[in-house]
Amino acid sequence: MLRSAAKNFESVTVITDPADYTRVAQELESSGETSLVTRLDLARKVFATTSRYDGMITTELERLSVSANQIALTEKPILPQRLHFALRRQQELRYGENPHQAAALYIPSGRDLRGLAAANQLQGKELSYNNFVDLEAARSLAAEFRRPAAVIIKHNNPCGTAEQETLRDAYLKALACDPISAFGGVLAFNRPVDAATAEEVAKLFAECIAAPAFDEKAKSIFAAKKNLRLLELPPGGLEPDRELQLKRIFGGMLVQQPDLGEIAESELRTVTKRAPSQEEMQNMRFAWKVCKHVKSNAIVFARDGATLGVGAGQMSRVDSVKLAVMKAQSPLQGSVVASDAFFPFPDGVEEAAKAGATAVIQPGGSVRDNDVVAAADRLGLAMVFTGMRHFLH
Repeated sequence: MLRSAAKNFESVTVITDPADYTRVAQELESSGETSLVTRLDLARKVFATTSRYDGMITTELERLSVSANQIALTEKPILPQRLHFALRRQQELRYGENPHQAAALYIPSGRDLRGLAAANQLQGKELSYNNFVDLEAARSLAAEFRRPAAVIIKHNNPCGTAEQETLRDAYLKALACDPISAFGGVLAFNRPVDAATAEEVAKLFAECIAAPAFDEKAKSIFAAKKNLRLLELPPGGLEPDRELQLKRIFGGMLVQQPDLGEIAESELRTVTKRAPSQEEMQNMRFAWKVCKHVKSNAIVFARDGATLGVGAGQMSRVDSVKLAVMKAQSPLQGSVVASDAFFPFPDGVEEAAKAGATAVIQPGGSVRDNDVVAAADRLGLAMVFTGMRHFLH
């Protein structure tokens, strides 16, 4: 009925959204009828609503199976045969990755706002496409930690991350990792930002800051930086994103599950003669969380709950190690190293040991694992295998 009525929008008014009641009522009261502009707009909403509804039915029907003429309900498929997305434009952005590209934020139709799309912008300029991309990278990494944590993102890679007893200390340690790259970065915190933290952050030129809340003194401090965007995340804004991930290619769409893989400490396998100390294990687990959010090939040096050096996006793993060492601002003696994928040769481990690392966490799985482990033993390193890779492209 909705569809047939909407097809006759030239003479029929069809309402599917209670938010339109006032608009229609006002037009009826003022002129006795709705305008053609309104009827066309409402007709568009009808078909957007029914198409979304049909898509939901199509996906749910995949859960039905038939055996001996009996219909059974099965588990929802992880990757359905057909995917239907109904999106509506939430806001236009100034431009895309570059000024000559148009861009906008779209959200799922018929669903409450969530995550960054539901964040309340307290101050600052309009958000750009790149701001949203970096904010999501920062938000998703901050969500990994339970203690107060600070994340600094630059061009979609963490250039500093720390988890400490106070938010201020976490920020200062994150900043110390790579203060030069932090200039113009995007920050995220997993706790409400207090005045002590805000006073330190205000010394840095940052593009955006996302956090669950900002206390009144922190807001007052940031108010002096008019262009700084402050985003207050909604309840649940630090939860992992469990939606399917999409990436468009020419002629199609790639779809995958999000990387929510976690490793319990009991699942880590020590492969060297020396087992890691408890302190090394804690630092390796911290570095492993960060490594998951660094573009491949990813190498992370860490110590005392903070990153010391990050090597991202290199075509060779040993070069990622060298880059992380070069970027480090603090001595790497006694640090640990996380690698998002296996070391194909011993050279990466040798470079890490030369820089001062004492323990390594990596997935394992190389045909040269024995050579890599032998090099670690020769250098006195502890090494654990996770059995899980964390590529990020």
